[in-house]
Amino acid sequence: MSQREFLPAAGHDLFLPVYDPLVGLMGFDRARRELVSAANVEPGHQILDIGCGTGTLAVLLKRQYPSAQITGLDPDPKALRRARNKASAVQFDQGFADQLPYNDETFDRVFSSFMFHHLEEHERENMLREVWRVLKSGGSFHLLDFVADSARLFQSHARMKDNRDATILELMNRTGFTNAAKVKDGRMLFGWLRTATYQTSK
Repeated sequence: MSQREFLPAAGHDLFLPVYDPLVGLMGFDRARRELVSAANVEPGHQILDIGCGTGTLAVLLKRQYPSAQITGLDPDPKALRRARNKASAVQFDQGFADQLPYNDETFDRVFSSFMFHHLEEHERENMLREVWRVLKSGGSFHLLDFVADSARLFQSHARMKDNRDATILELMNRTGFTNAAKVKDGRMLFGWLRTATYQTSK
């Protein structure tokens, strides 16, 4: 794969060993469980987790739906090594969200959690076009992320300014999805961080 910059899941490779316990304490795992429970996954589904990082969501999906075929995608080889150590039954691939290495209409469900705000504006639109391409007809996309006005912690994060409900929903509609909607508001880290869950279908 050609060289290309990306933001590691932990922000810096130095923090990768403590990433999983840290995000667990912050409430990421609970939010991901809620994301999965609302997705109506069925036995035998083909599922993609974009920006899988160390594989937490992909492993959760495999444990809850052992007959489903789970694929995780992330550009970070170090995070993927940790993910593969967690679950040999999950396929973990290296790649980018806006250049998905999969055939058209491959997946029944596509998930993405806490990575959309890492992307530049053009990468977000390209990612959504790619998600639409790889989804089967009738399939659905489930997105969980921080919201721009959630906390002062993110005020200096240049890419967070575009993470607003109206912007995300408009992007989904522009890229071909139908019935794009915000389905849940959430809070993390003692209420300091606001999150939102979005769902749309093909």
